Amino acid sequence: MDWSLVLASQSIEHQIDHDEATGWTLAVAESDHERALTSIRLYRQENRHWRWRRPVFSPGLVFDWRSLAWVLLLVFFYAWSVRADLRSAGVMAGTALPQGGEWWRIFTATWLHADLTHLASNMVFGFLFLGLVMGRYGPGVGLLVAYLAGAGGNVIAGLVHDAAARGLGASGVVMGALGLLSFPAFPVLRQRSANAFRLVAGGMMGGMLLFVFVGVSPGTDVVAHLGGFITGLLLGALLALAPRHVHRPESNLAAGILFAALVILPWWFALTRGGSAG
Repeated sequence: MDWSLVLASQSIEHQIDHDEATGWTLAVAESDHERALTSIRLYRQENRHWRWRRPVFSPGLVFDWRSLAWVLLLVFFYAWSVRADLRSAGVMAGTALPQGGEWWRIFTATWLHADLTHLASNMVFGFLFLGLVMGRYGPGVGLLVAYLAGAGGNVIAGLVHDAAARGLGASGVVMGALGLLSFPAFPVLRQRSANAFRLVAGGMMGGMLLFVFVGVSPGTDVVAHLGGFITGLLLGALLALAPRHVHRPESNLAAGILFAALVILPWWFALTRGGSAG
């Protein structure tokens, strides 16, 4: 296509053809053949060291549909909370902090939602962001680190808010997944060039803008959202230090088992030892 534009700039009539044997070709009149070759050769010589023509890292977009399992877990806990009083035992409160002793609330609160609208919003964005995170880091590792980022957001919110504040919802996990996606992949960091720096800065800025669009709205716990996003960025930086270990089957299996334990054990503590958050 760029050669076609060169010929057009020189008023050389031509036609773009495609043949299964030869591929794409430019057809010109025999009388214009030498002039066309000269124009293309000069164009290639002039643009050989064009400063904008640089290799760009493009890992491709990989989506893991197993993020649907996380969505089904959200539905399960919402249906359970409708039938039983899970909020008093699992909602995020001041008692979840170390001095309160009810650490499990930083995890259990991520599975509770105020209403169907709250649930649907987190399901939609969580399915998308988690699917991308799990595709990038592996199903077990991606799910675990996003979950930990959500718990980190609850910890930060508990430190900032007063003891009477209450919080619930998977928004911290969703924002944590966004933070993980905003941190550049390791092959980009390995490139020591201005182009790599622009890719890193562009990814970070894009993630921040998307956070403002999705995570900042009236009536939401912006502190928990921001805490989850920042925790996701930090965890993404840690994962970038060991890129070879992230996608190993044994790493994802261990991460998946740990994720299951961090779902089951906090709820076991919540239902057997926890009391009311009031």
